[in-house]
Parts: sequence; structure tokens; C-alpha cells
Amino acid sequence: MMKKAIIFDLDGTLIDSMQLWRNVDQEFLVSRGVAVPADLFDHLPHGNSFIHTAQYFKDRFSLLESVEEIMQIWTDMVSKHYSTDIALKPGAQELILKLHQTGYRIGLGTSNSYELAEKALSLNGIWTYFQAVTTGDMHLMGKPYPDIYLHCAKQLEVLPEDCIVVEDTLAGVQAGSAAGMTVIGIYDADSEDQHDRMKAVVHAFCRDYAELDGILWQLLDR
Repeated sequence: MMKKAIIFDLDGTLIDSMQLWRNVDQEFLVSRGVAVPADLFDHLPHGNSFIHTAQYFKDRFSLLESVEEIMQIWTDMVSKHYSTDIALKPGAQELILKLHQTGYRIGLGTSNSYELAEKALSLNGIWTYFQAVTTGDMHLMGKPYPDIYLHCAKQLEVLPEDCIVVEDTLAGVQAGSAAGMTVIGIYDADSEDQHDRMKAVVHAFCRDYAELDGILWQLLDR
């Protein structure tokens, strides 16, 4: 069945930002006298959305700040980068423009916040091409639960089975698969230890946007 819409993840998929978030985790916890545990993200109970991750940090490390305050602190820590120097993955801008010009519906399904997503994609000139945006500061279950992708498909007015998801992490591809969508994994160095498990879930796995371009046009209704 040919597809009608493409939903992209943000961090690690469209933009090179995962190392920035690793640095934020380190700086945030160390400033509170907490060593970063090796299993930091191994036990997120409700998925990895912005809200749920903040709640998880608060509960696990007995933080005094509210969930809202933690999210704002993280946003303040990375906001300048998302506004000035976060780059798209090579080939991402060209592919988004090509999809837009061809008339396909384009969505964003990210665990990050709406504010940071808008800043990064506006900086790189592609924000206006997304017809639906679902973010991790909405009250939805985070990835690997399917809620973010199902919500985005509903906004796009497309059935889940008519959507393609592009993702760079195991939780992300699991979320897309649980939503009943066709999932394409894309390489990001930060999730390299997950790639073998991702390949068992996805329709296809690609190294870069040149490979992704070829795979997408085999699935899309031209």
C-alpha cells in the first residue's frame, strides 16, 4: 500500500543534538551533587516524553523543583543552541522540501518540547513545512508508547497505516511500530548500541538521508 504522510522524529533524526542532551544531563545532575548513573534512562516508566522524563528525574533523584521548573531549566540550558547553531542532518532540508513540493503531508513527532522544536526547525528554514507537530510537553504517553505518533497522524488527518515514521532510537521505532505505521530507522552515532535491535523492528534501516530518499520514494504514492 502506498503511503500518504511522513512523520519525522526530531533529535538524532532531523537534527544533530543528542550529545548536547548528554551534556545537559551531566551538568544538571552534577550541579545538584548527583553522579550520572549508567542506567539513567533504562527505567522510564511512562516513556521518554519531556514531561515524563522530568517527572522521572524528580522522583528518582528526589529533586526539589517541580516538573514544570525542571523542564524550564532544561529548556533554558539548550535554548541558545536550538536558536543559533543546531544543524540539520546532511540532506534533511532537501528531502523535506522535496516532500513538500510533491504534496505529501509532513509531521513531527518528538519527545522534545514544542518551543525547542520550533526554534531548531525555524533556524534551519523548514518549520513551516510541518503540517502537524506533536511534542513531548503535551500530556501524552512518551515513546515507546504509540501516543505521540497516533496523535500526529490524527492531526494530519491520515490513518496510521498510511504513515511512514523516520526514527533514530529503539524507543522511537518501537513507538512507530506500536502505532501500526511503517517505520524506517536512520543512523545516529548516539544510538549505535541499539541498531541491531532497531533493525529487527523496522521496515528498513538507512545510514543517511541519501539512502532514506531512495527508500521513501519506493513507499510513497507518486
